[in-house]
Amino acid sequence: MTRDTRLITPVLIVSCIIITVSFAVRASFGVFQIPISDEFGWMRSEFSLAIAIQNLAWGIGQPIFGAISEKLGDRRAIVLGALIYALGMVLSAASTTPLGHQLNAWLVGFGIAGTGFGVVLAVVGRASSDENRSMSLAVVTAAGSIGQVIGAPAAEWMLGFISWQMVFVIFAIAILSLVLTLPMMRPPVQACKQEVEESLSAILQKAFRDPSYTLIFLGFFSCGYQLAFITAHFPAFVAEMCGPIEVGGVLHSMGITTTSALGAVALSLVGLANIAGTLTAGWAGKHFTRKYLLAGIYTARTIIAAVFILLPITPGSVIIFSVLMGSLWLATVPLTSGLVAHLYGLRYMGTLYGFVFLSHQIGGFLGVWLGGRMYDTYGDYTAVWWVGVAVGAFSAVVHLPIRETRTPSPQAA
Repeated sequence: MTRDTRLITPVLIVSCIIITVSFAVRASFGVFQIPISDEFGWMRSEFSLAIAIQNLAWGIGQPIFGAISEKLGDRRAIVLGALIYALGMVLSAASTTPLGHQLNAWLVGFGIAGTGFGVVLAVVGRASSDENRSMSLAVVTAAGSIGQVIGAPAAEWMLGFISWQMVFVIFAIAILSLVLTLPMMRPPVQACKQEVEESLSAILQKAFRDPSYTLIFLGFFSCGYQLAFITAHFPAFVAEMCGPIEVGGVLHSMGITTTSALGAVALSLVGLANIAGTLTAGWAGKHFTRKYLLAGIYTARTIIAAVFILLPITPGSVIIFSVLMGSLWLATVPLTSGLVAHLYGLRYMGTLYGFVFLSHQIGGFLGVWLGGRMYDTYGDYTAVWWVGVAVGAFSAVVHLPIRETRTPSPQAA
């Protein structure tokens, strides 16, 4: 059986649908930051901790679901993930205490792991030809950006006429509907004979002993920190920093009449810009050295964040920042996952990328949690932004020593 040489395949289409819906929901949680905190009179750090736990659970669950998909099948892993995800959303809708949201966040996070990049990118990577793999991974990653484009504004729009609890239930129904698309996802082609013969323990030992794998793991930390912090706190940050928007201004002509709406639109612009940015990264990953591309992306992110926080925060600067940061938002994902597949093969790509993604989500946990904690302590987000600048510079540096050549398997040695 040979891999499909086409770029657009049923597997790619279904994978894009799954990622779009999964990410539309997860990208919307920042919109609920103020409504939930205000309804119950909580400190900002209470719901922030729930989102932070969600990110950590996602990271812990990623290698677990990667192993489940490789042992029991990709579609079974996705069904399990969708069920857990929807259950977490429904239980969160019924929660009235910080502890309830924080416990249910574990379910939501594990559900995202089962319907997110770790499982789906591995499916696409195994199903794609060598020629199209880099771009296929980029297309699916860009679908996550489409989810971000529609998720936050959809949540903001629904909050205008229904409660946040009902929005959570509607999102749960949307997640459950993903299982209807799975019959189109045919099992991907098997890995090559050498990869099939390698055991999971052998490939993990090879990766964990490889300094390049460690550097990839460390480098992905800042990506999670920056993305999770912005997703969870940017709407509230914008609402508090920009102040009222003039009725006769440009933003009003776009239908944005409140700073709360501006925050939701900013997240959408991030997702919209990232569609082009991620597809460009996928194309570049086919023609250029991935480690240098990754170092360049982290350097650009660091500069953009530093300039943004140094300049006055205005609606215009928010829009410019969203577009610039958005063009680099998920551009690291096809490059990082493609690098893992290149170095260690496709057979256990889900598990290996899952462990790397754990670093991403540890960063995400700290970005969200520190955002809430430092806001409650200092009354603003300035310190959290500068931590993000520092870890971004760190990631730019640690990618440079990576050896982008595949290591021999134990059997071949």
